[in-house]
Amino acid sequence: MAKILIAEDERDIRDLVAFTLRFAGYEVVAASNGEEAVQLAPRENPDLILMDVRMPRMTGYDACRIIKAEPKLKDIPVVFLSAKGQESEIQTGLEVGAEEYLLKPFAPDQLTERVKAILAKFGK
Repeated sequence: MAKILIAEDERDIRDLVAFTLRFAGYEVVAASNGEEAVQLAPRENPDLILMDVRMPRMTGYDACRIIKAEPKLKDIPVVFLSAKGQESEIQTGLEVGAEEYLLKPFAPDQLTERVKAILAKFGK
């Protein structure tokens, strides 16, 4: 069973994503901001990280940069979740090392399909 780290500051969204992924059979670890995600990633060693872009204490972009700079963590795929779909936002996400950019809102089955596809791509 794959382990997924979710970093999302809005509790309702974090809980919904966690519930959806647990229901699909994944192990889920949740962080409420980018700083917490950076602390949890080396300890939990997730197979995938889903991260909001706009969070207090540390943005998703900054957290992704730090995680990708760690040799032990650099190969973990990071997917940004954001309501901001401007090309510049997506480009920044990809530049800091994200695998993909999912726009909110998304349907639960859409999320599980993307997660499944990304994990399969990385042999997880």
